[in-house]
Amino acid sequence: MHLAISAVDAARLIPDGASLMFGGFMGVGTPERVVDALVARKARGLTIIGNDTARSGIGVGKLIDAGCVARVMASHIGTNPVTQAKMIAGEIAVELIPQGTLAERIRAGGSGLGGILTPTGIGTVVQDGKRVIEVNGRRFLLELPLRADFALLHAHEADYEGNLTYRLTATNFNPLMALAADCVIAEPNEIVPTGAIPPDAVRTPGILVNHLVERPQ
Repeated sequence: MHLAISAVDAARLIPDGASLMFGGFMGVGTPERVVDALVARKARGLTIIGNDTARSGIGVGKLIDAGCVARVMASHIGTNPVTQAKMIAGEIAVELIPQGTLAERIRAGGSGLGGILTPTGIGTVVQDGKRVIEVNGRRFLLELPLRADFALLHAHEADYEGNLTYRLTATNFNPLMALAADCVIAEPNEIVPTGAIPPDAVRTPGILVNHLVERPQ
């Protein structure tokens, strides 16, 4: 059985300088209360890995606003002008990764693979500094696996064993990231008794989840 912890305690588990994966798209799939707790404790030097940096005041955009982030690894930052301004000012390092490549690098990290081969980025700036491998006459980039210290996930439901379900676009990246982090912290909308979630509805098994964040009182 997983004993739920507060969002404040979850934020205390995450040291300055840690690397964090955030699931979902935009603010959907992001554990907002854990993000708020990280902002409140004035976290610094974080590396955040996810599809995007949402918008100012939404999701991981709150971490950008508060100066918590030193590095971003994402497929785009086009919806967050604060991220853009901080990148131009040299306050945040940004690595843009094609969306499919980002997902596959995370999958490789969670599966113990040595990397992936992809044609995406060949002949562009994405290729700079990367190894090119030829297979059957085609050229591919070797993209290395991605892992993080923590995966911070938002779930629709969790049971007492930590099994998780997601809704709609919140599913994007969350199941992959649960495999690719040393510590998984999940913030569910609701914690239900074991057995209430049908086995075939479980998207992340509880054995992968280290901590559940309790519902607000």
